[in-house]
Amino acid sequence: MQVPLLDLKAQLAPLRDEILREMTEVIDSTCYIMGPRVTALEEGVAAYCATSHALGVSSGTDALLVALMGLGVGPGDLVLTTAYSFFATMGSVLRLGARPVFVDIDPVSFNIDPERIEELLAADPDFTARIKAILPVHLYGQCADMAKILPLAARYGIPVVEDAAQAIGACCPLVADGEPVWRRAGAMGAAGCFSFFPSKNLGGVGDGGMVVTGDGALYERMRMIRVHGDAGRYDHRVVGGNFRLDPLQAAVLKVKLPHLSDWHQARRRNAATYNRLFAAAGLLASGQVQPPRAVYGEQAAASGVADHHIYNQYVLRVVDRDALVEYLQRQGVGVAIYYPVPLHRQQCVAGLGYESLVLAETERAAAETVALPIYPELTEAMQEFVVERISAFYRGER
Repeated sequence: MQVPLLDLKAQLAPLRDEILREMTEVIDSTCYIMGPRVTALEEGVAAYCATSHALGVSSGTDALLVALMGLGVGPGDLVLTTAYSFFATMGSVLRLGARPVFVDIDPVSFNIDPERIEELLAADPDFTARIKAILPVHLYGQCADMAKILPLAARYGIPVVEDAAQAIGACCPLVADGEPVWRRAGAMGAAGCFSFFPSKNLGGVGDGGMVVTGDGALYERMRMIRVHGDAGRYDHRVVGGNFRLDPLQAAVLKVKLPHLSDWHQARRRNAATYNRLFAAAGLLASGQVQPPRAVYGEQAAASGVADHHIYNQYVLRVVDRDALVEYLQRQGVGVAIYYPVPLHRQQCVAGLGYESLVLAETERAAAETVALPIYPELTEAMQEFVVERISAFYRGER
């Protein structure tokens, strides 16, 4: 049996005619830059995230760039973030002449550890004064602990930009009057950044991204930045860039958005199936496989909240990871490693002072984790095959 890491054709098939019709209408309209479909998607995403403004941009990377530019991050500034993420998290900071300050992750959620944030912010007031933003990543479809991060940021007067590229729709419990108040990813900080890369839960047919915010003034700045800083009629107030979302991508995403909650549900169902199959195979008891933990699951169940985890990836900790990956690939199982080289160990930042930085949990995760197929159309038979092959590996079939 062949089990791909991702099967985009399976998702496309039932939507193909509607998508082609929408794309044809865009082509026939000759409205190829911005236009009503971009506006409609922005309105739809803003409503979905329960925030007041959304700005369609050219990619998830550019969403981060636009948000940081909107906050005035520039040369000599510091941005506190995680080294366990896709390169764009760091790259967007470096492109502005700023420097990322890396904080270790929580070993359970793989998200940035609020306790390490607090230690760093309290250590040196002069250093902390240079931090212009905190950039948590909601990794693998589960939000960072924003109930702890947001009060810390407020205490020090530092805006929070959420890298929610993998987490559109994921919910996080904040606290108000002693009770959990659930907010969607991207709608908790100063701005939230999404990617519509094809592999995402809400993916286009190319690159695309979105920034959401509840801050009207920040939205207006970012709206100018998206079009070279133009406030209208060639009145350039700031230096921006060409960060517009293509209307063809907006047309596709507009078709897909109403299906997103169902796709989230299917991914959670597949995660639960994996968990059950691994337990039945004895792999959890042996410690050879540690499945991802939905850290807000119990609170969500008590509150009746569904999207506490949207499983953009299903990531295991495993024993003898590299050999397992090689074996599964030979067996026809698509797997991926997110991320084998932490950001502070990337060649492009050699010489910037990260050589002596120790991020123990980050580096352990990079050495021990592997992602399995989790897409909504995955069948139980395919999952059974994946788990059986993993069991065979640990039985010695290598």
